[in-house]
Amino acid sequence: MLADQDRADRLLALTGLTPEVLRENLTDRAVLGAVLDYLASHEPDMVLAADALNVAPERLAQARTELSGGALPE
Repeated sequence: MLADQDRADRLLALTGLTPEVLRENLTDRAVLGAVLDYLASHEPDMVLAADALNVAPERLAQARTELSGGALPE
């Protein structure tokens, strides 16, 4: 997703994140939540990210639910 400039620009614009914040804080719950919220709201990117991670798109949605509930996604 981030390899495509248009998709990367959209992610950054809609989440308010910067490339530096993503690189330095990707394990931070707030940053993870912002990225997962973005993916949940834009199915084409959710599918693309799931494919790149070799997981079902539903797993990314589940990870967001787990993160919201206090459990870290696996």
